Amino acid sequence: MAMLVVARLYHHILNAHWFFRISLWVEVVLLVAMIYFLLHPYTYQTALVIYIGYQITFVFGSYLIRVETLLLNTDTLLTQLDTAKQAGYLMGMGGSYAFYKIIEYYGVEENQAQVYDLHYLLIGVELIVIALIFKSFKRT
Repeated sequence: MAMLVVARLYHHILNAHWFFRISLWVEVVLLVAMIYFLLHPYTYQTALVIYIGYQITFVFGSYLIRVETLLLNTDTLLTQLDTAKQAGYLMGMGGSYAFYKIIEYYGVEENQAQVYDLHYLLIGVELIVIALIFKSFKRT
């Protein structure tokens, strides 16, 4: 239902101004969800808050991809963007693996503790993403 509402608003929000605002909002929602998890780990309420946060961000997934395509209207720019995204995904998986191995080396072997600790790294990544959103849309 919510995705339908977003789609019905396309004629107002398919522009760089709204792309910045919605991109930033999605990342802030994810940041808040991660911080909430660190403050209240492993309860049903926490799981519900995390689920709601991710569902809110998924509502805007199609929108963000459509705006990227409209704003970066050349094959070269879209290729560079998608290549950077895929490289980021691969680096993220590799970084997660390395992180788990490092904390395992230091004696953190319980899965819940590892996931909890990983969220500190994810918050750092999220703060970098938010800073890059501001930098990307900075008016010159």
